[in-house]
Amino acid sequence: SHYFSTLTRCIRFAGYFIWELAVANWRLAFDILTPKHRMRPRVLAVPLEVQTEGEITMLANLISLTPGSLSLDISPDRKLLYVHAMYAADPDAVRREIKTGLERRVLELARGNEKDMSNG
Repeated sequence: SHYFSTLTRCIRFAGYFIWELAVANWRLAFDILTPKHRMRPRVLAVPLEVQTEGEITMLANLISLTPGSLSLDISPDRKLLYVHAMYAADPDAVRREIKTGLERRVLELARGNEKDMSNG
């Protein structure tokens, strides 16, 4: 039924986000507590597939809730989200993480798309 499908997506999303929070907190704590700093901060433009105000807001807030990243602004045409990332030695990898991680899952949650979660 639709209810159980939605509930399953919500539980999977919550589990994924809790894991991402734990990993980000660990990385930040490790960097603070060790003498060598691994931070390579950058402001990145992330192309968006999310389109509605709700989808964009949800993605931007989830990025900001994750330690080490902050949503800064959205382009006037709403096709780019500007993100400050503290660990962005490889900007393309950070964009890829956002696109295949949070954004894909926000789309699944918001639109109800059932995609194969084993692909990443």
